[in-house]
Amino acid sequence: MNGLVPAGGTPLLIGGKLIPGGSGVFATINPATEEVLGHAADASAADMDAAIGAARAAFDETGWSRDPAFRAHCLRQLRDVLGEHLEELREITIAEVGTPVMLTSGPQLEGPVADLTYAAELAENYTWETDLGTRDLMGVASRRVIRREAVGVVGAITPWNFPHQINLAKIGPALAAGNTVVLKPAPDTPWCAAVLGPLVAEHTDIPAGVLNIVTSADHGLGAQLVDDPRVDMITFTGSTRTGRSVMAGASATLKRTFLELGGKSAAVVLDDADIAAAASYTAFTVAVHAGQGCALTTRLLVPRAAYDAAVAAAAATLSGLAAGDPTNAATVCGPVISAQQRARVERYLELAKAEGGQIVVGGGRPANQERGFFIEPTLIAGLGNSATVAQEEIFGPVLVVIPHDGDDDAIRLANDSPYGLSGSVWGTDPARVERVVAGVRTGTLSVNGGLWYHADAPFGGYKQSGIGREMGVAGFEEYLETKLVATPA
Repeated sequence: MNGLVPAGGTPLLIGGKLIPGGSGVFATINPATEEVLGHAADASAADMDAAIGAARAAFDETGWSRDPAFRAHCLRQLRDVLGEHLEELREITIAEVGTPVMLTSGPQLEGPVADLTYAAELAENYTWETDLGTRDLMGVASRRVIRREAVGVVGAITPWNFPHQINLAKIGPALAAGNTVVLKPAPDTPWCAAVLGPLVAEHTDIPAGVLNIVTSADHGLGAQLVDDPRVDMITFTGSTRTGRSVMAGASATLKRTFLELGGKSAAVVLDDADIAAAASYTAFTVAVHAGQGCALTTRLLVPRAAYDAAVAAAAATLSGLAAGDPTNAATVCGPVISAQQRARVERYLELAKAEGGQIVVGGGRPANQERGFFIEPTLIAGLGNSATVAQEEIFGPVLVVIPHDGDDDAIRLANDSPYGLSGSVWGTDPARVERVVAGVRTGTLSVNGGLWYHADAPFGGYKQSGIGREMGVAGFEEYLETKLVATPA
């Protein structure tokens, strides 16, 4: 396809070597055309075993974990070499992920590459030791020092929706903290991870075994990573259902787990807000990247008296956002990732109708798209918060409008969900807005369109949306252990 992808397919990176997969190769598909783009190495269980062994040896037998300045140097090298290949990476990302090209200048590519700078600066500037001072304990004057050290071997299991953002948001802080990593990306987007292998091996000083990349069509290799006692931590982003399995598997060896899971976030619109503006903004965001974002606000909670106006405003916005070619700079809503994911969205739309919902806009496959896994941006009205499409994560361009009866009821509805990942609040009275912000139990909240996403911003959720935080200092510290050392004063 381009210079980063060999004709025979992308290799694995294990122990500093670029090798073929023990199970051969598997295809990666363009979701906008349904065509085979090419192939990636299909790792075997033996390959995963070797990758874990390489990461273990690199952590135990090298000075990687004890040299933050060197780690910062290596991360800047990785940032720079990725920057040199941005256009090739952009081409791969659009083709493999189906992301609209507009997003590659932000969170789908350029943002995550630039964010490696933040990880490098953390390695250099973090306070690795804290002096607690001297205390006389049982007649012994002792000086106590807190040290922060790397956890060890980190297994990173990542999804397909924002592969560069999530891969690098795990790799960067984990390596900056002094860990070694085995990355197991989703089989839907193997190239976005695999192309890092040659760049790391040939253009950085990252030691052999510090970063290993294992692509596979077999989801079971992720479970192997979770189960192996040589792995000290699992960082996983994906569905809540799979997150439960990861947590259960990790419990056998009491591994540390970071879980960034699903969401069913609510946009809470108060009666003093600009109803049309809030509804239009929320509708626009749910169509971005075909709704394949865990933090998107897919429930629109509006005052009952303004319900019809909100539905009309959201419908007008979604009607102008046809699903289309992701290579077109004007496209907001590309395809969903696969035929399986499209079928999942379609099942939810049928459920919505069966439960009495009204499909106001969209609701099917675009008539002008004969190929590709496209779903029309869809607006559902006429349902309450207990409806299946209001409770379960769809991961498609689908917005449900739900009426509320005042601020307290809006808070109740927003929290009436197994999830607590994100949300938004719209209103003009600061005191009322703050009361809603304080009442809604989610990990992130946007007020009147404010944007929280950045490398320095900790991201994660309450309840079944996950455990821990990714990015920011809090995310960096997920990859650290705490050691207390006492010496005679």
